[in-house]
Amino acid sequence: MSDFTNLIHALSLSPHPEGGFYRRTHSHDLTVPNPFSSPSSSSSDATRLASTSIYYLLTPTSPIGHFHRNKSVIYHFLHRGRGVYRLIHPESKAVEEFVVGGDIAKGEKIAWVVEGGVWKSSQMMEGEEGLLISEVVVPGFEFRDQEFLDWMGLRELVGEEKAREWRGFLNLEMRGIGNDTRSRLRHIRGCKG
Repeated sequence: MSDFTNLIHALSLSPHPEGGFYRRTHSHDLTVPNPFSSPSSSSSDATRLASTSIYYLLTPTSPIGHFHRNKSVIYHFLHRGRGVYRLIHPESKAVEEFVVGGDIAKGEKIAWVVEGGVWKSSQMMEGEEGLLISEVVVPGFEFRDQEFLDWMGLRELVGEEKAREWRGFLNLEMRGIGNDTRSRLRHIRGCKG
């Protein structure tokens, strides 16, 4: 059993919808007005926790955090491993790619910030056993504040060529497979048991 597999158990991590594994480690008791609410929002959506934090782990069995964006700002802190982050700024369509790791002299990052609304994807570096970080989300994370990028959106943001190169960083359900194909795949998987 690898060191990072042991971490899944030691840190009580669960699979994350964006890929990898996670566990919420803190939820601030203070609530703040929801800065993302609209006049049509329900009263149950009127506030957010001031902040939340998680452990987030990519492993050889789940090496990709698929493209998604959150409404809140997220502060990231490296614990172990190396990986690549890809950011797409939707307003300017600017793209950033950078390595997270311990070699600061070579420009690797040990801490970084992703502003709300920016699309991000992460990938464990080849040859690594895993990538463990912490994230602090302000205001606190809610799954309803997260959105996955789909094929059409990726193509619009980065163009056809880059979208084809990055298609594997989309959540499987968002890769542009048509509904008929999805239904057939579900049926085939169902028949296999």
